[in-house]
Amino acid sequence: MFSDFDRAMMRLALQEAEEALSAGEIPVGAVLTRGGEVICSARNTREAARDPAGHAEINALREGARRLGAWRLSGCTLYVTLEPCCMCAGAIVQARVDRVVFGAYDEQAGCCGSLYRITEDPAFNHFAVAEGGLMAEECARVLMKGIKRA
Repeated sequence: MFSDFDRAMMRLALQEAEEALSAGEIPVGAVLTRGGEVICSARNTREAARDPAGHAEINALREGARRLGAWRLSGCTLYVTLEPCCMCAGAIVQARVDRVVFGAYDEQAGCCGSLYRITEDPAFNHFAVAEGGLMAEECARVLMKGIKRA
């Protein structure tokens, strides 16, 4: 199901999550790729930026669009250490991302399989395949460090 490339990208996302943890943020990291190349990586910045939308996914989508010079991120895969919430899943659909790969499931707020499947809802005009559980234990361990610290 997951390739060696997928695992390598999740390791990069985990590095971003560790940096978020060091910065006092909820430790979530994301990596945006296209055609086997990294476009950008990002982490949560809600506390530092005082921005409720400062999620790793949103930050990666914004930077990816800036670097690619287009808001349509067709052909891209977004790797994230935690299952995207409803806001992030909606942004993924709006950005036209093709695929989302996440690590830990979020039973309380996850909208790519746990509570809902926004990215795969046929009511929307775009469909992003969501695959979860990649390196889930490693991702959950980093998240737990952040929860214990809070």
